[in-house]
Amino acid sequence: WIGSVFLFLFIFGMDSAESPTKTQAGEDENYSLLCQAHEQFNNSEFDRCLELLQELETRGESSGPVLRHNRAVVSYYKTGCTQHSVLLKELEALTADADAPGDVSSGLSLKQGAAAATVARYNRAVIYYHRHMFGTALEKLAPLVARLEALEKAMAALVATLQLQLLLATNQLNRAEAFLDYLQYKLNLVATAPSSNAAEEAAVVGTAPPSAATNSSVVASPGGAAVEGAVPGLGGSLQLLQLITLVLNRKPVVIQEDGTPEYAALKAQQYYIMKDFQMAAKQLMRINNECTQAGTITPQLSTCIANNMGVIHLRVRHYAIAAKFFQNALNFDQQLARNLRQSTLQTMSSARSCEILYNLGVAMLHLRRPKEAFQCFLVPVKQFHSNPRLWLRMAEACIMEHEAKLVEEERQSQSETPSTKPYAPQSAGVPEPTLEFAVLCLRSALTLTQHYKTRFHMAAVSSEDVEAPEPKDPTQESWRHPQDNNFCNPSKPVSLESLENMMAAIYAAHSFVSLRLGDHVTALEMSEKLLACERLSDAHKLLGHMYAGEALMLMDKASEARDHLDPTFVGTLNAFDFETRDWQLKSVDAAQNVVRYNLAVAMALQNDLPQAKALLANLTHSLVANKALALRRFMDLKMGPVPGGTPS
Repeated sequence: WIGSVFLFLFIFGMDSAESPTKTQAGEDENYSLLCQAHEQFNNSEFDRCLELLQELETRGESSGPVLRHNRAVVSYYKTGCTQHSVLLKELEALTADADAPGDVSSGLSLKQGAAAATVARYNRAVIYYHRHMFGTALEKLAPLVARLEALEKAMAALVATLQLQLLLATNQLNRAEAFLDYLQYKLNLVATAPSSNAAEEAAVVGTAPPSAATNSSVVASPGGAAVEGAVPGLGGSLQLLQLITLVLNRKPVVIQEDGTPEYAALKAQQYYIMKDFQMAAKQLMRINNECTQAGTITPQLSTCIANNMGVIHLRVRHYAIAAKFFQNALNFDQQLARNLRQSTLQTMSSARSCEILYNLGVAMLHLRRPKEAFQCFLVPVKQFHSNPRLWLRMAEACIMEHEAKLVEEERQSQSETPSTKPYAPQSAGVPEPTLEFAVLCLRSALTLTQHYKTRFHMAAVSSEDVEAPEPKDPTQESWRHPQDNNFCNPSKPVSLESLENMMAAIYAAHSFVSLRLGDHVTALEMSEKLLACERLSDAHKLLGHMYAGEALMLMDKASEARDHLDPTFVGTLNAFDFETRDWQLKSVDAAQNVVRYNLAVAMALQNDLPQAKALLANLTHSLVANKALALRRFMDLKMGPVPGGTPS
């Protein structure tokens, strides 16, 4: 919903409060050159800034790592903020040199080298963040987070802001909340959450930067004093991230809007989480109208609003409207990032094509447009390949496309001039909406889901804990203890019930596909695992018995199949579970007819024709009426004419 832009640090020599007394004229002159370079950098005079840095290096300035870092940053801005790979290599070299053991010429260079390495590590994590490599960014930032209490306050605020944003970006919501407590109670970097008294919180909320979503400036200052001047802005960013963390964790918090899109969008997200979808949509439209009238609308904001409107309509089952909003969001996003290789990091960070295509694919599935859905999923699966739900959605698209082709072939076979198409077999590994590729998708989904289930973290909270919560322990280690079941990025963390429902859906789809491909052994295995699942829904219970029965019949085990096709169990199923699903069995009566028809088939295979015929006589539902009539005629032919009777 809300993006944050992090700043590159342009560092100079030590702050005058920390540096030794400047008694030498050369040291005073070096410091003056540093200040001049700083001024030229702020004025975007990058050529002149580089000349001053070169002059400092020729004069033998002892803080070589700092000059090296600043030169890399200035060169990056000189090239239009697009050559981030060159900057990243230089930052990697700086941190590698700092980690390598060696001699230093003086205490001053030692301290400045450590400062340069600290900022280089931070900037390196910023680059990975903007490239959507959140896991790598967390890894690179970890050494700074581990010694957060030892860092200078302004630098600690920068590191804390980036760390909190990365935790939110990776859906580690519980850990983000614990880290927020650590920042609040241990480091005193953030204030308490806004209360219901708007007058008390107005000053705090007003510190949010009005253009945080598009700001691409740097904090450039000679030493810590001027970086300290950036803390109020960082405090506003931390305040916004604090509210986002509390809202995502469903904590009661009052959001006081300050006229910026960031806080207004957060208010809309709070409405959405509270399931007030109408107010969420109104809030987003208000943001769009106000920013359009003020002339402050940007492609990033338009993308955000269109995507979130689509999410709201998807939630209330307005699938066609949702798909339209997602397509609009894609158009805005393509305007924003037409050529990512030549884009700035901020533009690269704002690109959200993968997430939008994921949402559009889900909408297309609900609209029964499986081919379009499959094409949408092909893009996000490259980035979110560890998401089992995404693999399941791809398999569902393959199944839906295959079933649509069967219906079309049946329609053509009934016409007077059937059209025939040559069948071109291809490898199952080719990403096409086929049943063969669906098997690969389901295997990936099943393997990932089984793996995540073994690592699932249960957050057991007793009623006593709720009534008398334990005092907070905001230490460096305590915030790392909470675990998040964020297995389905970019979606939010999953509950145990959601994980078990997903497992049941995978087993059911795997059994169905195996039946279609003639792999009856695997179909039976998957259906038995489906029936063994905990908290199995009535719909999945019905599918499990039907697939197991069909697999057993195809394996010439009709007697065992009849055990799964006993129609008495259907009467115990919940009708609501059938009526609310997007499938053909919309009632218990329809389910009864389907199960009875399959039971009649099993009886016919055992030559129990009279009982099977009697069972077929009561099947009147449109789903099975034609099939039941055909089976009854087959049995009439097999039984022969009845003495003294008339043909049916």
